Amino acid sequence: QVQLVESGGGLVQAGGSLRLSCAASGTILSIGNMGWYRQAPGKQRDLVADITSGGRTNYADSVKGRFTISRDNAKNTVYLQMNSLKPEDTAVYYCKVQVYSIRLRDYWGQGTQVTVSS
Repeated sequence: QVQLVESGGGLVQAGGSLRLSCAASGTILSIGNMGWYRQAPGKQRDLVADITSGGRTNYADSVKGRFTISRDNAKNTVYLQMNSLKPEDTAVYYCKVQVYSIRLRDYWGQGTQVTVSS
């Protein structure tokens, strides 16, 4: 019905950059809010950043000034540009997309690993 495909994770040295992408496909009328979350082993899954359908953004304090969330509505895609990466950013990153399909609901991506070495 609706699938989210994440890409862009990998291994990077501290201070480096990565860009994550999450594309929604399937039976989609429109997309509402979109966001990125991350979860390190043994820790809670926490919000990194989100963006409304109107483009309003919100960031966790730990990533403000370093990460930028954006969206391409024509492609049903949300991005997370991550700069000045720190080892503390190491986690599995998940996208969440609010999809208007047969009904309005949230979908989660399968996660992509981001590892930042010191």
